Amino acid sequence: MLTTVGQFNATTDKAANLEAAAALIGQAAAQGSQLVVLPENAMYSNPDPEAEIVPHTERIDGPFATAIGTLARRHSITVVAGMTETPAAQGERPSNTALAVDQKGDPLGVYRKVHLYDAFGYRESDRVQAHTPSPLLFTLEGVTFGVMTCYDLRFPEMARFLIDAGVTALVVPAAWVVGPAKEDHWTTLVRARAIENTAYVLACGQTGPNCTGQSLIVDPMGHVAASAGEAPGVASADVDAARVEAVRAKNPSLANRRFRVVFG
Repeated sequence: MLTTVGQFNATTDKAANLEAAAALIGQAAAQGSQLVVLPENAMYSNPDPEAEIVPHTERIDGPFATAIGTLARRHSITVVAGMTETPAAQGERPSNTALAVDQKGDPLGVYRKVHLYDAFGYRESDRVQAHTPSPLLFTLEGVTFGVMTCYDLRFPEMARFLIDAGVTALVVPAAWVVGPAKEDHWTTLVRARAIENTAYVLACGQTGPNCTGQSLIVDPMGHVAASAGEAPGVASADVDAARVEAVRAKNPSLANRRFRVVFG
């Protein structure tokens, strides 16, 4: 099954962001992909940590989500994309949310970010709220995908939480901020999550100037099957349930482990 990561630089221009997302979804579908992953904050992105984002948030049945569903149905492709979700109640902060829709445009569910990016001089928790883990899972062609977001990648227990739920491929929308060694951290961590979980990882980040790009698809042995480089565009690779099974037979590290993940 062909899958795609589609990267671009999202800005405060929601119409332009949706146009870019539509183009990437169309490219992926034209290649024959059954799944396309778009970046974190694909709907709206403001790198200014002091900026007020609440007025720009949307509900998960709002215009952006509806448009993504329409595009998925038009191109007959499953889509995962990041957005900023309107607070559930007055006085609450927004949620950093990833939504998934199937090839008919119907919602598969949402994942609300657990680990907020309070690192490298930035405080995401000043603007959005953290959530308790609630897995977003969906299955295509015998491969079960589980979604996490950006900074979650630095927490191996987050990936293992999804693996314990039956996942064989991890999906990671991201906006991996530029900085010293950050690009190396990104590629190293994506490959590490693949190797230690003997699972595919589809990691899609925003591009520059604020983010690293370098979206990639890694197979269960840690091999980089596709990489999008630094410019906006797509990278595609096959994901195969039989490959996961074969790697896990050769390297049964999941079966051999002595610890379990417990949320607390």
